[in-house]
Amino acid sequence: MLSPNLPLSQLPRTCGATVASVDWEGMSPAEARRLREFGLDEGVDIELLHRAMLAGGPLACRIGRMTVALRAHVAGAIRVAPLAG
Repeated sequence: MLSPNLPLSQLPRTCGATVASVDWEGMSPAEARRLREFGLDEGVDIELLHRAMLAGGPLACRIGRMTVALRAHVAGAIRVAPLAG
């Protein structure tokens, strides 16, 4: 069972979740703008597809029908909750 307030960076691979909150202040304005352009915000479904082998490396996530690469610190600023159902 997933914690209801888990950082995206700790989500198990291929496990779907819903974005519970985003710490917009924890990232640069450019990073925040990029995520908003992708449609990432509270309530959006997200899935962690791949995690880099190196600690602190990027993560690949599915947001809607897009696959997006996120830096580890950006993924750490995104909190997720398990999908209902």
